[in-house]
Parts: sequence; C-alpha cells; structure tokens
Amino acid sequence: MDANLAQYAAAAVVGLLGGVHCVGMCGGIVGVLTLGLPAETRARAARLLPYLVAYNAGRLASYTLIGALAGGVGAYAAHLVSVRHAQLGLQLIAGGFMVVLGLYLAGVWAGITRIERAGGGLWRRIEPLGRRLLPVRTPAQALGCGLVWGWLPCGLVYSVVVWAIAAGSAAEGARLLLAFGLGTLPALFAMGAAAAALGGFVRRRAVRAAAGGLVVLFGLLQIGLALRGFG
Repeated sequence: MDANLAQYAAAAVVGLLGGVHCVGMCGGIVGVLTLGLPAETRARAARLLPYLVAYNAGRLASYTLIGALAGGVGAYAAHLVSVRHAQLGLQLIAGGFMVVLGLYLAGVWAGITRIERAGGGLWRRIEPLGRRLLPVRTPAQALGCGLVWGWLPCGLVYSVVVWAIAAGSAAEGARLLLAFGLGTLPALFAMGAAAAALGGFVRRRAVRAAAGGLVVLFGLLQIGLALRGFG
C-alpha cells in the first residue's frame, strides 16, 4: 500500500475506533442541536438528515482547515532548518503520538485526554459564535454550527493534528484530518439501536486491542524509519 494511503487509512481507523470518545463528547452536542429543531423535523428521518449532514460537513470542513494549517506549519518549519533533519524529527514526534493514540484506542492509557485542556482558551473565543446561530432552523445554520463544533477541544483531534504537522505539506495535513473526520462519521450518524450496536462493537476488548495495536505498530514503524534516516 502507498505510504500516504496507509496514513489516511490509519487516521480513519483512529476516528472510527475513537467513536466511543466521540459519542461521549459530541453526542450531547448533536442532541442539543437537534432538540432545538421543530418536532415535525425531528420526527422524520428524511427531514432530519439534511441537518445531520450539514452539522458534520461543517465539522469536517474545520478539521480539514486545521489539518492544512498544521501541515503548512510543519512544512514551513522544515525549511527553517535542515529540511531532511526537520522532516525526520517531525516524523519521530508523529510516530510517538501515534503510539499514544494506539494505547488510547486499545484502552491501555487514556492520558491523551489531558491534551484537551490546551485548547480551552481558543474554544472560549470561538464558542460564542456558535451560540449566535442557535436555535438552528435551517441547514445553513446547521453548517455554521458544524464549522464551530470542529474547533471543540478534543485530545483525539489534537493528536492527529500533531501527526498532520509531520505530513510534509498543507495538502497532506488537510487530507489526513479529513480521513480522520470521515472515520468518526459512523458513530455520530448512528442512532438508536444502530448506535448501541456500534458502541458495543467498538467497546469489545479484542476490537480495541486489535485496532490500537495496528496504530501502535504504524507509529513504531514511523519512529523506526525516522531513526534509520538519522543513522
């Protein structure tokens, strides 16, 4: 598999298997936003679907923008020093964060959630913009709320952002965060019995261990390649 495709696949797996975290953190947001809709809209899936699509389209657009910014910063930093050494250093950091992500997905260590505190200050400035769009009455307002929602402090997202810094360019960083965002969609679109089934699946120890182990292995591979490059 192409190295970039492997990265995108790994990012999507992180989003998918991080679904329990996503539902716990963002499920309440979806509930609050949808409860503000008229009862006749909430009662019919066909009427509710455009709003759910708009919320998540906005969220993914923000993730993609964040990824582009992170990738651009990493590319710029690489030009300030020896490009080769900077890229290898960023690859080492990204590999380390992937190992941490894998441990989180496997249920071994949840320290990654502490990273969320780092974004609290920025969120306090952005969150009032979303409040102005409430209550949501149109898909356009839902899209705006989704754009704000994408900046919600989340350790899982921040870890992938660090990964995106080492992506090598703004375009690669954007695609990496987009892949991650697409991986989170099943958990946030699922409702009722489907949500319970999905939640039960991703909570299985074997599933979490397998997915986490794959991400850890990918991170260790990145670290190994970087160390080999330094050598």
